[in-house]
Amino acid sequence: MPKTDSLQGSLDLLVLKILSRRPGLHGYAIMSAIQDMSGEVLRAEEGSLYPALHRMEEAGWIRAKWITKDTGRRARIYELTTAGKKQLAAEESRWQAVTSAVNRVLRMA
Repeated sequence: MPKTDSLQGSLDLLVLKILSRRPGLHGYAIMSAIQDMSGEVLRAEEGSLYPALHRMEEAGWIRAKWITKDTGRRARIYELTTAGKKQLAAEESRWQAVTSAVNRVLRMA
């Protein structure tokens, strides 16, 4: 069984896809969504997710804003930008090409 925290190369794709479906999530909710939507197979660790969110914000793919929740706690929520939607399409295309190539190799072995 693969390591559940092994998201190398796919974290951006997963975050962008989740935010395209569910805008306005905070970091912990994104981590939970990755785990839940993958059937508990994938897990994004804080040490990987938050630097990735910061990098994607700097690239202009996502925007973040602070909100105050009903509990009075502040949360930083994220949403996709227009550039992020374009990047998501590019990431999905790249992922399809990679998985197709891996599948071809596996069928030949």
